[in-house]
Amino acid sequence: MEKTYQIGNRTFVLDQDKAEAAYTAKRIINGRKTMTFNLLPLKYQWAYDIYRVMKANHWEPEDIQMQKDIEQWRSTETLSDSERWIIMMGIGYFSAAEGIVGDNIQHVVRELVTAPELKLVLGRHAHEENIHADSLLYMISSLGINPHECEAMFEDIPTIVKKNDFVTRSSHALRRDIDLTDPVNKKLFAKNIFVYGQCMEGTQFYGLFGMILSLYRQNKFPGIGTMFRYTLRDESNHIKVFRNLFMDLIDENPEIWTPEFREELVETMREAVALEKEFIRDCLPVAAVGLSAEEFELYIDFIADRRLTDVGLSPLNPGITNPLPWLAEMQDIRKEQNFFEGTVTDYQKSSNLELVSDDDL
Repeated sequence: MEKTYQIGNRTFVLDQDKAEAAYTAKRIINGRKTMTFNLLPLKYQWAYDIYRVMKANHWEPEDIQMQKDIEQWRSTETLSDSERWIIMMGIGYFSAAEGIVGDNIQHVVRELVTAPELKLVLGRHAHEENIHADSLLYMISSLGINPHECEAMFEDIPTIVKKNDFVTRSSHALRRDIDLTDPVNKKLFAKNIFVYGQCMEGTQFYGLFGMILSLYRQNKFPGIGTMFRYTLRDESNHIKVFRNLFMDLIDENPEIWTPEFREELVETMREAVALEKEFIRDCLPVAAVGLSAEEFELYIDFIADRRLTDVGLSPLNPGITNPLPWLAEMQDIRKEQNFFEGTVTDYQKSSNLELVSDDDL
């Protein structure tokens, strides 16, 4: 089918069949490749919708006041050693973990997907990881923490090293020219998306999120707590991006969704949970500040099962319930009270866009 436009003495013929064929050729992988980055017509509407929500949720670390955090950090009476250790572990781990996620998005996932709207939302995803990394630099400089000590934590604490090795090994084989028509390589790519989206950002990040927000709940580290709340909101959207990407990839390549591959992914989550529980014990070596390692380990079990069932996999602990329901309340940050002036800050820039739900908690 062709459509003709007559403009003055010139005639323009548009080939609709050709355009529709280009739309049909859009796929997660092995789709139509083009340098024009033509988003329209959208095939993966969810990617564009999440991109718009992410853009509306934009925030900058420097907009969040840190004066009370600095006062508390410098005080010899306000904080316990356990509370300081939680903050150190949070900053030490996330200051580089966010970079690992961003690097994988840019140099693995975004390189391999072919539909432009997927590249669009992944570009925003990577940008938000940069904001998170920047926020951690802001925390470090505000509190006067030695950055070399943070680097040493990332390099020298065994449970952090093991968590990082767990995720980065899933991307090594994909950092080269790879034939994604081969089912073996399709599985490698699907597993990478599962590991980073459901295991790392979706599960392993949530132990420390909970600990830091527990302190925030006790009126400790209001600035850091606020930044982690914004980060948590971002991460919920990141989980959705990778969940949808994973599900569409499986839908378009059903030959890889074998019982053996499904079991491999469940066992991968089991490993992720075991590593996270070891890490939680390092964050909370003693029961203090109203927090217990056992509660957070149970919370990780709950979160892991949510991630598994959301992508059609069997849970590790059927019937488990959320031991920390108050964390869901921390998600609602549409109207966040400014701690010093009593004014309202609303980082949700467009009222007609939905915030993420608390289903991810």
